[in-house]
Amino acid sequence: MIEPYPVPLAHEEPLAGVTRSLALRALEFWDPEESDLEACARLDGVGGDTEGFPPGTVMGRFEGDSLPQLSGRIYGGQVLGQAVLAAAACFDTTPGDSYERQLHALHTYFVGGGNPERAVQYEVEALRDGRSFSQRQVRASQDGRNMATVIASFQKRQDGVDLYEPMPKVPGPEELVSALAIFRNVDHPVARFLGRTAAFDVRHVEGNLYLQPPKQPDSHQHVWIKVRGAVPASATQMVHRAILAYVCDQIMLEPALRSQGLSWRSPGMSLATLDHAQWFHRDVNVNDWLLFVQDSPSSSGGRAAARALVYNQAGQLVSSISQEGMIRIPREGQKSSGNWAVQLDG
Repeated sequence: MIEPYPVPLAHEEPLAGVTRSLALRALEFWDPEESDLEACARLDGVGGDTEGFPPGTVMGRFEGDSLPQLSGRIYGGQVLGQAVLAAAACFDTTPGDSYERQLHALHTYFVGGGNPERAVQYEVEALRDGRSFSQRQVRASQDGRNMATVIASFQKRQDGVDLYEPMPKVPGPEELVSALAIFRNVDHPVARFLGRTAAFDVRHVEGNLYLQPPKQPDSHQHVWIKVRGAVPASATQMVHRAILAYVCDQIMLEPALRSQGLSWRSPGMSLATLDHAQWFHRDVNVNDWLLFVQDSPSSSGGRAAARALVYNQAGQLVSSISQEGMIRIPREGQKSSGNWAVQLDG
């Protein structure tokens, strides 16, 4: 019987809230004791031939809860992290044995928003199981409405050439101001909420965009990030990669804001992630500082492209990310809807 992927809960808030949201509940499973045809019929899948599960087999259905969000919409990074662990649960053996395959890539299209006060459902479909690679498709929905489609690819660990672009030399996190300190010193309900609930310590090399636009527009930025608290030592590499997918959506579009001379307080601005592609090159430890080397090569048509290389403190490239997002700002003369990109009701 396939069970939800095990996620050890962090002991301290607010990180504990993130790990709770990643600990999915099972709604329905593929049962390996059934024949393939029986399983496909029971879960409405479509049969076929692979080295593992038949393509189209719906292997499991899960649901996860959301953390409170100021925007009134579900945070996209939460969907990424939950989808990764839903897909990771759907293999025919338990994590840690000789069959374990590690997440190396995910590709996501966001097609609709969601209500953070309601659970999100995840349906996992087998696409292929080969000798080295396995692919799973995850559909995220809420009350029958599609939110996102994620394709996650997993690879059996293998030896090979080990090369990567060197990490640039930038000031270390100990030399920079924490976003937490900034939020706590601002007398605004949004800032107070973020200072209290942010699960990650974020430190910008070129200066943050929380309160004011950049002094000079630039399409590049460097940001250090680590979890606030500690992910338990028992957490697997899969959990660390899910948490990295979770956090990166917070800052991916910032180079586009910076290049346009915008900040998170630009009046009336609205943002949304449209699609997200991420590759995992080496093991990740989110308990350590990670450097995001970011740029935005293009903005047009109300959309912006953004990229990031993610390094650990040893200078190793652990992940690379590409994302496209919607960025809308009021036209000249159009009434602004507020002073922050996210609003606190009341």
